[in-house]
Amino acid sequence: MSVSKDGKKFSIGDYEIDIIVHGFPGKSVCHGSLGFSTIALIRHGDRLALVDVGSFGQRGLLMEHFAERGLALSDVTDVLLTHSHYDHSINWTMFPDARIVIGQTELDWSLEQPWGVTVVPELYVRELKTWPTLCTVEDGAEVFPGITAHMAAGHTPGSLVFVLDGGERDIVFTGDACKNRAELLSRAADMTYDAAVTRASIDAIWSFWSRRPGNILMPGHDLPMVLENDEPRYLGKREAAIRAWYGEDLNETTVISLLPDAAAPAKAAAE
Repeated sequence: MSVSKDGKKFSIGDYEIDIIVHGFPGKSVCHGSLGFSTIALIRHGDRLALVDVGSFGQRGLLMEHFAERGLALSDVTDVLLTHSHYDHSINWTMFPDARIVIGQTELDWSLEQPWGVTVVPELYVRELKTWPTLCTVEDGAEVFPGITAHMAAGHTPGSLVFVLDGGERDIVFTGDACKNRAELLSRAADMTYDAAVTRASIDAIWSFWSRRPGNILMPGHDLPMVLENDEPRYLGKREAAIRAWYGEDLNETTVISLLPDAAAPAKAAAE
């Protein structure tokens, strides 16, 4: 296995994994959800898959990163959705010819949610229900060569965890069944409909992660991790900041870091 220094590129067996967006373990204080979720690109043979696709705010990033890699959006053959919440699913429409995979339980539940009061994108899941390339799956299904789906309810009733068997080690994509390191260690979660169900799902995630030395965990809202002496260790470096216009013209911006050890906000010239 090889891992890039920034923790965004992995080579395991016949798979190449490219993290387009590192998830972020935080919420806005007074502006609603941030929705900064992990988006991972997987290459295997002539197949190209995305695990989750982000929300509107990530559309530009997706197009930019695909262009940097010499890829077109139409090159994606498979979209694997961990669950239906907007920050993980809404951009499936960017890949209309790809096979769109979601759990049957998740889709059924999403279609029953009242409009306008949840983070389920109502019109998008309604359209997905009849989409010609939709593929609904059950627990234990192989959703991509070497990748199996496992039910992990709690965050939503039909949340899926995807486990990639890379031969020498596995990669566990948890989505929001376990969003970050704090949930992983505490076995408790923010945003769950049942704490006991969530705890059981996080216990299962620990089992997937620890069954082989060197396995990698990719949470829905955090950096990838490996286990060292039974303790999680991050791979890569967290990146998170906001650029704001607090001055009198557009040539002056203030960059505010969202990292815990950041210095005071610094002024920076526009790029």
